[in-house]
This record gives sequence, structure tokens and C-alpha cells, in this order.
Amino acid sequence: GLGQGVHTVNVAGEALKRSLVESLFEQTQVQRLCNLYGPSETTTYSSWVAMDRENGFAAHIGKPVANTQFYLLDDQGQPVPLGVPGEIYIGGAGVARGYLNRDDLTAERFLNDPFSTAANARMYRTGDLGRWLADGNIEYLGRNDDQVKIRGFRIELGEIEAKLAQHTAVQEAV
Repeated sequence: GLGQGVHTVNVAGEALKRSLVESLFEQTQVQRLCNLYGPSETTTYSSWVAMDRENGFAAHIGKPVANTQFYLLDDQGQPVPLGVPGEIYIGGAGVARGYLNRDDLTAERFLNDPFSTAANARMYRTGDLGRWLADGNIEYLGRNDDQVKIRGFRIELGEIEAKLAQHTAVQEAV
């Protein structure tokens, strides 16, 4: 277990489950848990949210860190409105130059950033889905390959999972 002197814990790598946050606060003396989101291609952590013992689980990935921009874009590369799912693109100082000896994959994932005024700015196409919340936080909805079509309607399985996970009676949704 964690020692009594540990007051803050950072977690990253997978979508954070409510059950993990609740267990950590119930079984340890931790006062704050920070959920960090971001791929290695953008210097690992691109957004974050801190959850304290009093308020508990936050069902989002927070806001971008300094010098980082998040864009939630539709299939045509245009920003989506508030609350509408879009693919997460990340721009800013932490975006890598590309993949070593993988020019094809670099061209597919590392794109010119049309929203930046900085010369030669680039953004990274994550393959993740999210949506802007009214308070400026970003809700993570899963991978964009978790889509299914039912009678012609595109259904985001990650969106359903995220909504279920918000309910206090649900410990984990998969």
C-alpha cells in the first residue's frame, strides 16, 4: 500500500475508473488524485484534472496544460460545437516531430496546425474522441474505432460507457 506520507497520486495510461478513485480515497490517506491524459507523441501529459477527497471522482480529463491546445474536430477537420463528440487533436510546444523512419505514419498523424498563428505549428491526431463540457473541461469518450452503426446511426460506445460511469451506482462500465 501507499505510505501515510503520500498525499498526492498521479495516474495515467488508461481511462480512469470511478472505482479506482473511490478505493484510493477509502483505503489510503491520499488527499488528491491527479488524472493525466496525453499520448507519448505530445510529451506524455497534455491535460490534467485534480480530484480531492471531498469532491471525489471527476468524469473528465480536465483542461490542457500550459503551452498546449486541444482541438475537437469533425470528419472534415472543423471544430465541433460544445457537447458534440469530435476527434481530439493536440497542438503546442510538446508535439513531437514525428515517428523515426515512419514517414507514412508521421504524415497521417502529425499535421499542420491551421488554428495556430505560430510558424510551422503542428498538431497530433490522437484517434481519441472527446467533447467540450460547458466548464471548459474535456470529457474523454474512448477511441474513434469504438464506433458501431445501428440502422444507419453512428453510435459511440465510449460515449455510452462514459455516461454510465458518471452514475454513482455504477462502479465500472466497459
